[in-house]
Amino acid sequence: MSIPSSPDVRPGRLSAPEYAQHFADASPRMTPAQAVLEAERCLYCFDAPCATACPTSIDVPSFIKRIADGNLRGSARAILEANPLGGMCARVCPTENLCEAVCVRNTQEGKPVAIGRLQRHAVDALMESAQPQLFTRAAATGKKVAVVGAGPAGLACAHTLARLGHNVVLFDARPKAGGLNEYGLASYKTPDNFAQREVQWLLDIGGIEIRTGWKLESVAQLDALRQGHDALFLGMGLASTHQLGVPGEELKGVQDAVDFIATLRQTEDLATLPIGRRVVVIGGGMTAVDAAVQSRLLGAQDVHMVYRRGPEALSASTAEQEWAQTNGVTIHHWLAPVEIVGTNGHASAVRFARQALVNGKLMPTGDMETLEADMVFKAIGQQLGNPVLAQAGLTLEGGRIATDAVGQTSRPGIWAGGDCRAGGLDLTVEAVEHGKQSARAIHAQLTGA
Repeated sequence: MSIPSSPDVRPGRLSAPEYAQHFADASPRMTPAQAVLEAERCLYCFDAPCATACPTSIDVPSFIKRIADGNLRGSARAILEANPLGGMCARVCPTENLCEAVCVRNTQEGKPVAIGRLQRHAVDALMESAQPQLFTRAAATGKKVAVVGAGPAGLACAHTLARLGHNVVLFDARPKAGGLNEYGLASYKTPDNFAQREVQWLLDIGGIEIRTGWKLESVAQLDALRQGHDALFLGMGLASTHQLGVPGEELKGVQDAVDFIATLRQTEDLATLPIGRRVVVIGGGMTAVDAAVQSRLLGAQDVHMVYRRGPEALSASTAEQEWAQTNGVTIHHWLAPVEIVGTNGHASAVRFARQALVNGKLMPTGDMETLEADMVFKAIGQQLGNPVLAQAGLTLEGGRIATDAVGQTSRPGIWAGGDCRAGGLDLTVEAVEHGKQSARAIHAQLTGA
């Protein structure tokens, strides 16, 4: 196969109306009538399996019953008591693998109650109401807690602590709070600046100070945080990405998918964002899907998502895979990258070795395949990548921070949660639960409650 002599990477592949249409809300909101009809499908089960399947233990039958009764504010309260980031989780949580998978309507009829969309309906109604703030702070405790990382885990921890009467200082390296919700999700999942609107709602509880542009770069910093506060919570996520380790990785046009998504999320005029005509995304998770689909939505003609194992091993949910294919992404399996081919210093193709399982081990078959590419996005996972944590005496497990069930680390007074905590599912909703659990444990230790 001939390799193109020059890359085709440019902005403005689409018209303004096309950009607006492509990056509109991927999941249209329910009308009030639709929400009531859907809510009335719920059987309001006792000991409901959907509530058990929710990592934050939202009382699903309760909030759905309130929608059916026309009590949207009460419904939102039931959601946000359990999950203070219930609005974002309603948009991005893989409900098809959690609450909706075990819904009795699903197991009996093959069609679950649309729990995620109902949750969004209730929370959005509250956020857009004249009085969106439901909660008030408890009496001041005089205690101050530092939280590193303003992503889902850190925000949930800070909000829970603030409600309990503590003062919180929230540190983050980025210019905006929100973490993954602001920088790591596809734009069509969180349109209309919802991530920042939710952050503002969380901050409105009071008692939370945000300091952006702050990076954890030394043991002295960590020690100073611990000494200057009554407790410390680490929720910094995963800061670095895995590399392919193949020739050509340094070529122009090769980029981490997380960086591409973050840039896209912060670009106001998408017509200014360059995209290749041919894009190859290497990886099989949600980040790979988001990068691949958004490449297509920006006007890329050919987009290939390539994974080294079989379809059953893909970490992206079935719904996400179908979404990618619906948007014109071609998904390949059993192909491992061996080289990124360059032309005049720019990526022009990726060579892959076909794989097969031999006695349980992934082995090359000897067959090769080449895909043309003007841009290559790497989406093969992230890692903590911060040597300060081990140097500070924190025990790591599999490259992440080891904790007990409520997030207590090996160092007294320091808790951790979210993606940086070992043994998790790398889900937004689980990160929220980590933050909430740790906040309650911190409160108990600080007050003896």
